[in-house]
Amino acid sequence: MSQSPAHASDDEALASSSGPPCIALDAFGSDQCPGPEVDGAVAAAKAGIHVILVGDRTKIEAELSRHAGWDGLPVAIHHASEVITMEDSPAKAVRSRPDASMPVCFDLVRKGQAHAALSAGNSGAMLACGLFKYKRIKGVDRPALVTSLPTREGWVSLLDVGANVDCRPVNLVQFAVMGAVYAGFKHGVATPRVGLLSNGSEQTKGTELTRTVHGLLAEATLEGLEYVGYVEGTDTMSGEVDVVVTDGFTGNVALKIAEATGRLIGHWLKGALRGGPRRALGGLILRPAFAELRQRLDPEAYGAAPLLGVDGLAFICHGGSSGFAIATALEFATRSVDEALTPRITKALAVHADLLAAAKRAEPARS
Repeated sequence: MSQSPAHASDDEALASSSGPPCIALDAFGSDQCPGPEVDGAVAAAKAGIHVILVGDRTKIEAELSRHAGWDGLPVAIHHASEVITMEDSPAKAVRSRPDASMPVCFDLVRKGQAHAALSAGNSGAMLACGLFKYKRIKGVDRPALVTSLPTREGWVSLLDVGANVDCRPVNLVQFAVMGAVYAGFKHGVATPRVGLLSNGSEQTKGTELTRTVHGLLAEATLEGLEYVGYVEGTDTMSGEVDVVVTDGFTGNVALKIAEATGRLIGHWLKGALRGGPRRALGGLILRPAFAELRQRLDPEAYGAAPLLGVDGLAFICHGGSSGFAIATALEFATRSVDEALTPRITKALAVHADLLAAAKRAEPARS
């Protein structure tokens, strides 16, 4: 562990229970690692966030040397000799490489030397780490990845966005409960409106899965959320719902289309302002509005996607994350520790235990 006069000399002391939260950051997850991770850690540390950079000590120290005065910040290094890549088989890699930077982050949390794990690496391996290292919260069959998208009125929380390609009714019901907790936590919505993604708003639409889930949620006595029924793709960013529930395959496709649409709009705007002096002048006048639009559409400003349903905090960033995106994610992870995101989810699942039991009974018999 690198030492400095500004922070404790080891991981355990840096994550002191009496001090601020400490985040274990996988320094070898992103496409350009470890540069963005180190940049993000230093930026976050300057704002008072405590970070443990996990990975090859020599390479991390080389990156840190570019930041004058880093050793006076609450940044520590925990050496890990191996790396899990995007090409690796998630479960196999987690099991066979115990000293890889990603699973070591989870180990630090389990040992009480950190309070949350964060990585921009292999999302499947993050899911495997969450299941193997943290285990599931009672009442959760499968964890879900959740993210936020801008709407006309504010934000919508979308889940699952990639952890579960095939789902059963109980999974989507659990996602609805967890998504409502997340929307309340992340965006301050008192009673989140939850919609189930389908190909039409009529009750006869959808698949056998969505019709079963719709029936369960429509008939249940819900606490802390309002189920509004089916929503179509066009409704996801209308501002009429706060949470959209779907399976990981559909959710991931929807997320990627939304992100690509944002980039396309930015591309069109730039092209439209290159048509001569008058357009250039108009662009200067509208620059503040364009800057606000760019921030609204920038996925890097949203923070990381938390893995909901595991008994511990884990956050996944995009592989192409910049230092700014990493710093934003570290800030969000710290807030999640401070405001007890996991205990909130645990409590909500316990409150809806009867609904979850009914969802399991509604599943078709397996051959």
